Amino acid sequence: MSRWSHGPRRKIKTEYLLLTTLIRLEIMTDSQRRKLPDSIRTNGATPNPWWANAVVYQVYPRSFKDSNGDGLGDLKGIEEKLDYLARLGVDVIWLSPVYKSPQDDNGYDIADYYQIDPLFGTLDDMDSLLAQAHRRGIRVVMDLVVNHTSDENEWFRKSVRREPGYEDWYWWEPAKEGHEPGTPGAEPNLWGGSFGGSAWQYCPQRGEYYLHTFSRKQPDLKWENPQARQAVYRMMNWWLDRGIDGFRMDVITLISKRIDSQGRLPGVRGSEIEDLPAGPEGYSSPWPFSMDGPRLDEYLKEMRSAVFEGRQGYLTVGEAQGISPERNAVITSPDSKELDMLFLFDHLEIDQEGTKWNSHPLELGRLKAAMKRQQEAVAQAGWTSLFFNNHDQPRALSRWGQTSSGSLRVRSAKALGLLLHMHRGTPYIYEGEEIGMTNAGFTRLDQYRDLESINAYRQRVQEAGLQTPESMLASLAKVSRDNSRTPMQWDSSEYAGFCPESSGKEPWLAVNPNKDQINVASQIDDPDSVFSFYRKLIDLRHTNPVVSSGSFSMLDEEDGKIYSFRRDLGDREILVLVNMSNDSTAIPAQSSQELEQHQQAAASRQVLLSNLSDEAAASCLDSLELEPWAAMAVTWGGGDGIAAA
Repeated sequence: MSRWSHGPRRKIKTEYLLLTTLIRLEIMTDSQRRKLPDSIRTNGATPNPWWANAVVYQVYPRSFKDSNGDGLGDLKGIEEKLDYLARLGVDVIWLSPVYKSPQDDNGYDIADYYQIDPLFGTLDDMDSLLAQAHRRGIRVVMDLVVNHTSDENEWFRKSVRREPGYEDWYWWEPAKEGHEPGTPGAEPNLWGGSFGGSAWQYCPQRGEYYLHTFSRKQPDLKWENPQARQAVYRMMNWWLDRGIDGFRMDVITLISKRIDSQGRLPGVRGSEIEDLPAGPEGYSSPWPFSMDGPRLDEYLKEMRSAVFEGRQGYLTVGEAQGISPERNAVITSPDSKELDMLFLFDHLEIDQEGTKWNSHPLELGRLKAAMKRQQEAVAQAGWTSLFFNNHDQPRALSRWGQTSSGSLRVRSAKALGLLLHMHRGTPYIYEGEEIGMTNAGFTRLDQYRDLESINAYRQRVQEAGLQTPESMLASLAKVSRDNSRTPMQWDSSEYAGFCPESSGKEPWLAVNPNKDQINVASQIDDPDSVFSFYRKLIDLRHTNPVVSSGSFSMLDEEDGKIYSFRRDLGDREILVLVNMSNDSTAIPAQSSQELEQHQQAAASRQVLLSNLSDEAAASCLDSLELEPWAAMAVTWGGGDGIAAA
């Protein structure tokens, strides 16, 4: 299929537009998911959105499947595995960035939004992936990074040269008054970058500093500039016209910065807003001035109008640093016309103190409180994303599960899956989660490739002296982003089936040695595997409206071992019980009362799904005691709540 021009007078190929239309008609007839009648409330919209009972699967392309033996995953590799994803049952693939990029931050630094990076393939490869996914009833959502670009993006290069119309597309500031530009301490304010060091980089060609909230090669786009915003919207429309089904928007809640009456950032020369004091690493935090800024709602509404108005069948989800559950309800309410859903992070910060590098064991009560708040905030309108894993997080199984033995590893992987998927919202599965992949187990700094991890080691150990080499390596082993980025484990061969052994090229990141025990080949036909369990979880969401749309009630909030809650729709109820400990534990009071009330009413009990055998699950319920890492969803009577609702 020929490529399209992306100039102002671009022409859409008639044959491709026709193909896209036919494909979209085809996927609207997807038979995997049961259509939810509008009598059942989901996010408050009428009609109910198609994604209300869908499941999304995140693919991190460089780690998913290498089709050409160069050690990096690619688009052709993803296409090869579409039948696997169809068998799993997911409805949507979210692709981490595959745009042209210098790969400073693994593609989250975009040099050309209209081109595919040669590492991953071509635009023709992307077109083929879209067509083949759509034929299997799977939509494709692309990662979109527009808080910042690459410093190799033509927009930035034009801004450096002060070309007319581009001078103010980025955050440019002169050196601190009385300081020589480019020398230590001359940065415009004290802000530190998320990946270490100052958040300002001096550009000799322009004679000013530019803001980069993340890597120095990721300059922040100035959303206050309407021309920059319109360029973003044109690009988004181009991709949607090409056939993609929506966007996952990286750090989108950082696009609106807090500025003074003259448009100046806090702490810069002449600003009316004071900066915060420097912290132990020598820098102040930009987050209070960058997260959920004063014009965020305005920008998101404008984007919705300029890009999505009149379109159907798409999905928008934003990565939402600094957004509370209550703000999430506003942004995702259909009445707001902003985004469909957000990724919140309060539930993933409960085992950290001050910094991600200072982690502690899970306190179950804190997880319950965070999840309850997220669920209750959208009880009347709005929606939430359900996730424990992604490309920026360590593997949840290593973080909160039990990996000391094979049997407990499998059981706790299923327990975490059931706990998450039985909540109300849209579940996101990160590649490998569905087979129970674990952290990488790295012990040396040279094993890591993650920019954040390498820079954090330098800053915290070598520069600030906040941690010893040993303690920092222990921190990296727990929470480094590379823990989730090791190659997908397809089989037990040398490179886990990620790339051909005959290629002579090792994978870009080392394969986890436990590939011999944890891989797709050993699980895909095993009815008791983690993979088969995830298929059942997905099927429940597709077919049972109580799971996808029922109300949520947390039970036994103070219990430190058992996570339990109720889902209700009409006269139907599901009770969820998960033992998050290594001990046999008595089912706590509120949950026990639920079980006893139904027993007294002689209701017919049914275990919808459990990680135990039927006999063991029944024994746990009868004895009111859960085995270690036991998890189950229990209901009573027949039907699914639709008629009663």
